[in-house]
Amino acid sequence: MNGRKNNLKDGSALILSVWLLLLTTNIWANYLSIPHFDKSLTQIKQDTTKPVRALDTIPKKTDSVRRIADTIPSKDTVINKIDTVNVPASEDSLDAPVAYKASDSMVLNVPDKKITLFSKANIKYKDMDLSADSIEMDNQKQTVTATYRKDTAGNLVGKPVMLQSGSKMNSDVIKYNFKSQKGITENTMTIQGEMLVIGEKVKKINDKDYFAYRSQFTTCNLDTPHFAFRANKMKMVSQKLAVSGPIHPEFEGVPIPIYLPFGFFPLSQGRHSGILPPQFSQSEQFGLGLEGLGYYKVLNDNFDVTLRSNLYSYGGYSLFATPTYRVRYRYNGSMNLSYQYSRILQSGSKQEFTNSKTYSINWSHTVDSRARPGQTFSANVNIASTKYNQLIPNNPQLNFTNTLSSSISYSKTWGGRYNLTATANHSQNNQTRDINLSLPNLSFTVNTFYPLQKKEFTGTPKWYEKLGIGLNSTAANQMNFKEQDFSLRTLIDTLQWGAQHSIPIQLSLPSLGPLQISPGISYQEKWYSRKMTRTWDSVNYRLDTSVTKGLYRASDVSFSVGINTAMYGMFDKFGKKSPIAAIRHVIRPNVSFSYKPDLGSKFYQNVQVDTAFGKIPNQGHFQRFSYFDGSIYGPPSSGVFGGIGFGIDNNIEAKVRSKKDTANGGLKKVRLIDGFGFTSSYNFIADSFKLAPFSLYIRSTLFEKINITAGATMDPYQTDTFGYRINRYTWQSSQFGMKKSLGRITNGNIAISTSFQSSNVKDKKAAQQKEQALREQGGVLTAEEQQAQLAYARANPAEFADFNVPWSLSVSYSMSFSRSVKPDYSGWQTQTNQNLSWNGDFNLTPKWKVGMNGYYDIKVSKIQQFSMYISREMHCWQLSINVTPVGLYRTFNFTISPKSGILRDLRLNRTRYFYQ
Repeated sequence: MNGRKNNLKDGSALILSVWLLLLTTNIWANYLSIPHFDKSLTQIKQDTTKPVRALDTIPKKTDSVRRIADTIPSKDTVINKIDTVNVPASEDSLDAPVAYKASDSMVLNVPDKKITLFSKANIKYKDMDLSADSIEMDNQKQTVTATYRKDTAGNLVGKPVMLQSGSKMNSDVIKYNFKSQKGITENTMTIQGEMLVIGEKVKKINDKDYFAYRSQFTTCNLDTPHFAFRANKMKMVSQKLAVSGPIHPEFEGVPIPIYLPFGFFPLSQGRHSGILPPQFSQSEQFGLGLEGLGYYKVLNDNFDVTLRSNLYSYGGYSLFATPTYRVRYRYNGSMNLSYQYSRILQSGSKQEFTNSKTYSINWSHTVDSRARPGQTFSANVNIASTKYNQLIPNNPQLNFTNTLSSSISYSKTWGGRYNLTATANHSQNNQTRDINLSLPNLSFTVNTFYPLQKKEFTGTPKWYEKLGIGLNSTAANQMNFKEQDFSLRTLIDTLQWGAQHSIPIQLSLPSLGPLQISPGISYQEKWYSRKMTRTWDSVNYRLDTSVTKGLYRASDVSFSVGINTAMYGMFDKFGKKSPIAAIRHVIRPNVSFSYKPDLGSKFYQNVQVDTAFGKIPNQGHFQRFSYFDGSIYGPPSSGVFGGIGFGIDNNIEAKVRSKKDTANGGLKKVRLIDGFGFTSSYNFIADSFKLAPFSLYIRSTLFEKINITAGATMDPYQTDTFGYRINRYTWQSSQFGMKKSLGRITNGNIAISTSFQSSNVKDKKAAQQKEQALREQGGVLTAEEQQAQLAYARANPAEFADFNVPWSLSVSYSMSFSRSVKPDYSGWQTQTNQNLSWNGDFNLTPKWKVGMNGYYDIKVSKIQQFSMYISREMHCWQLSINVTPVGLYRTFNFTISPKSGILRDLRLNRTRYFYQ
């Protein structure tokens, strides 16, 4: 009989004779307990609770009870009765079918009641799946024996593998009893989650319990593991736990003379409560420390909490509480409550220690969109003391994070037309210690609707039916204060509120050839809660400001007509041998005509701000201020406007010939400049300064690698010697000695970033397959867990080095400048900021990686932060060294730890840091 599943091999007369004998004789079924083979020759089935029916050798019986053909007796009704022939079941029969197969052959030994499968043999019984080179089934003892063979080169072929109840066993020999589900194996390796248990002999008691003799417990998957915990006796409960007697570790086969009286290893997956071990640290300013000591508690399926602490010998400490919650298909979130009591030793100071108390509150909440259709709620709160980030000793990136922000929002939509949004926002600057609270903020929007449009219409709508009207109403409350001035009285004194209402009216007219015309009307009204009045003190020569609270309103209206189009140009005369096939230039000009009456001039005042011409009354520079400067929605616009607004947007692309890509005729589209242009306006009605400043911009991605974004504001008017604008263009002659130019750049910014790395397509595919496997197992992290992992990775980059990428480099540069009036109004000043940051790594060897990152402040010509790391790949172990020689904290960290997450807390750590 061959290994094919559904065919009987011809030519075996002896086996065929035995088969026919079994089919025609009931005596063999009573005295020989050889399983009956079905037509597929793949199953063995015997039922100990019902009579055995040997194919067609026993007369079929439909029922042992009288069977009536019709419920109403008639003359034709016949009652049939057939006696049942009861066949006694064999005592050694099985209670479930056994499916088996082999690729080479199957040998049936009738006298000994044995079946032997050769080459790639496989047996399936209930939840047990056994594969080996050869398997022998003993029907009389109801056992199977699986083993391997050696090829001509002496290599092992077909080592037995057994899968049952989620556990996997690889052995040299496996003996298993079908009925008792007990078994014994030799030289066995079983996988329990991330753990590997290797035993000289393993005894299986049932489908979940095992006993191991001379066992090794490790996470290294090599035949000779780099490290292991050895024990003579061990008991395992599959996917739950392992308990051993006296145990000791060994490295590279060398035992370590450290013995423990017993070993306890959790093997179950998922969340489990337990103690979180600390790591040791040392600092001259904080003393000796235990960092990360805590406890993780699982309260139920939806809620858990992590408690951690940092303890230092000089008296400082930090406490952290991180509860998380989740309800599937409804919402999930987490909080992080932190409190720091920092006690820092001072050198060369009269005060021995500097004490400070800081706190931090983080809350993240997300609602599943399927929970309540039409409603959304989200929260991202990040509030902390302004010195909190500076006093964290082991995170150099966080030490220079000087801005914090928070937002909480709720929105509801009715029928897709009306929308209500409520938000609460917070922002703070850790350098200036300014805190801004904006809550609650309300916004009500009516989406554009068309009152002249018919409810039911056919064909193309009329032009007047495209008249659309909308509504945007917002209300906000705002409080600004210094951290040290925080109190209820301060909140009340600095509270200001405001509201804004806007009614846009738009009409879409039919296109006039390539031109698109869009007229519009907009009405806007603003409400204010306070009014600021500035006056010049001619006695003390200073500018005084007074605030009056109340309800004030200002309105504005504008009329506009916009025209826009697009023009295309292409140059393709480069020649057939040129790598560039063509260059295309797209120009999108836009012009708008608008009129706005002067409804806001009454809310402005001209006030003297200095004594530039000596201490003479009314002699100095004057500036124009609004009574509502600094308000939530800004002051209303002043002056009448009747003019045009104009702008041009450009896009340049190229088509290059590609030798690798033959699609589209071998032409590949390359973006040269994504967009560049300008916008401005000209007011015909104004008596001075008719031309508005030009807003310039450019954005591009060169070679699909270098991202460039730049912008600037160019003022077309000259200034006097004090920096104040005068009504004279820059391209005209100047009485103050200024050179002719197109304009003055008053502010601008540029940002350039790029990243390069070597890649391997196989590694990418492996990463994608791993990510897909995690999704299928439900192991994808939540957004909060991802952020926590990223924060830990940024603080310890060496532990997460990717050796599959030989090198990588990311560089970014940013520069910004702006011209603003001085705080005392004595003139103008230019503020400039420039910085350069980088992040990169490379492999010294396939097992050694070096990386570094830093931040250089060009304005002060100083490296503000620099850190580097060295990582060593050790198969199942990871060695990492993190050093920060420049920064608020100078740190040194040495860590060697197993890669396995279940043994991560067994790391050896040495940390030292110095506060500056």
